[in-house]
Amino acid sequence: MTQTTPAIVPQSAVRRLPRLALILFCVAYVLPGFLGREPWKLADVSAFGVMLEMAAGHSSWWQPQVLGELVDEPGPLPYWLGAAFIRLLPFLPADLAVRIPFGGLLALTLSCTWYAVYHLARQRGAQPVAFAFGGEAQPVDYARTVADAALLALVASLGLAQLSHETTPDLARLAATSALLLGAARLAQTDDAHPARSLLLWGLGAAGLAFSGAPWITLAAGAGLLLWIGLPRPDGPENGAFRRPLVWAAASLAVVMLAAAATGLLQGPALDMPERWSDWTRWGRLLVWFTWPAWPLALWTLWRWRRQLRQPHVALPLWMALVSVVNSAVNPDFDRALLLALPALATLAAFALPTLSRSVSALIDWFTLIFFTGCALIVWTVWVAMMTGVPAKPAANVAKLAPGFVPEFSFLLFAAAALATLAWIWLVGWRVGAHRQALWKSLVLPAAGATLCWLLLMTLWLPLLDFGRSYGPLSRRVASLVPADACVLVDGLSSAQIAALQYHGRLTLVRTQRPEHADARACHALVVNPSTQDTLDQRVQLTQWAFKASVSRLTDRKERLLVYQRVGQ
Repeated sequence: MTQTTPAIVPQSAVRRLPRLALILFCVAYVLPGFLGREPWKLADVSAFGVMLEMAAGHSSWWQPQVLGELVDEPGPLPYWLGAAFIRLLPFLPADLAVRIPFGGLLALTLSCTWYAVYHLARQRGAQPVAFAFGGEAQPVDYARTVADAALLALVASLGLAQLSHETTPDLARLAATSALLLGAARLAQTDDAHPARSLLLWGLGAAGLAFSGAPWITLAAGAGLLLWIGLPRPDGPENGAFRRPLVWAAASLAVVMLAAAATGLLQGPALDMPERWSDWTRWGRLLVWFTWPAWPLALWTLWRWRRQLRQPHVALPLWMALVSVVNSAVNPDFDRALLLALPALATLAAFALPTLSRSVSALIDWFTLIFFTGCALIVWTVWVAMMTGVPAKPAANVAKLAPGFVPEFSFLLFAAAALATLAWIWLVGWRVGAHRQALWKSLVLPAAGATLCWLLLMTLWLPLLDFGRSYGPLSRRVASLVPADACVLVDGLSSAQIAALQYHGRLTLVRTQRPEHADARACHALVVNPSTQDTLDQRVQLTQWAFKASVSRLTDRKERLLVYQRVGQ
């Protein structure tokens, strides 16, 4: 017998969020961060450097490399996307060209999450209680409303903003995870009219995740999802028509894993279990703020729907979230690994809304209003201080943290920030006065607030963030110290530093570890990481080089590069 659902939703509560408003909302979230900025240090510029090497023909397309050395991320698919667009769009700056497919991946993540929740909410076990005299929410209207709420919950997640706007394999894995969840949601339907589409989405999600450097996540998440779908449940008919797509889905998962093994991607997982209590507490704090506000709503869903844990709308996102959270706990880059949990947590969070009381919804609204309005005021105050020097304390803090930064007024960035702020003020008034019964009402302000703050950072603070997080100023200073049109030896530099010197400095680099290279003997300059300076004489003849300068990032004096010039040149 079917378990009683805890959702009591009248038809008046399933008002559809206007499509144009939803699309503009997504555009306002996706575009800032992909436009107008330089590649930022570490992961962003490192991945960009690999794409540059591939596009120039200096790296194998199956084994991503930077100056002949393999990168840590084994999955080649994200680098293929960036390198392909660099070649397809040579008239655009390379850093802008690579952001086009990755912006599409973020849009794909949002779209897949919406459709996954839409299909899950149409399951019989997810539907609200049928009223004795009618008036309950209709299945399709209910599913669309819950899907709108899931999309808002995903955008509102604090950890999504920065990492989803970088051109890194993490974004490709995020999109593949959401596609895999969508494929599973469609396969879980007992009356799927288009099983071929479901299998295609499932296969693309599994292949994308495996060839983006996460084959073990593909295996754990995929096998678990298929197991949950295939288990008998009260409202699931046990017939061959329903079972047949599951067999094909399992076969496609096996093919993907065999292909990953054949191409050398199926290696032992890199585990880094926290050993100290401080490491666990640091991971716990990250888990709390990174997944906010989805995680408390997800926990509420598990409690209120505890009698339906075997139903697809709870079991599938729960398994996906558990796999991602456990992977984050044992992964050295636990923040980037935790990114994969956000679509599943947003899905769970959406199913909490039909069970929330009006007082809890009001509490969420007030907390969101105070928090994001305060954050927006801070951003505006610091920007005014940068432009005018008043208030004096924020201006002094900026000068201390970013010495040498000279702010310049940009009308375009100011106009975008002002329009976003006015839209926030209007939305607060609209939220108070309209659509009081809409099911998604509790997540409008969190999603809009997160979008507002992200847009303000990517407009008002963009020059400051570029100055502090880009290797551009450092690379251009190094380039000014070395002879033009000559190769430069590098020793001990990270892949991010190498990529920045190649792109921003327009330098031709050769590693000192390859002294037999013909270009190495013709190089007139040498750039060294101070951490390898003690053993430098093992790779070059120091009598041929004279120290010229020490160059550091103005916002981080600990990160320095030493520049040498060949004696006699």
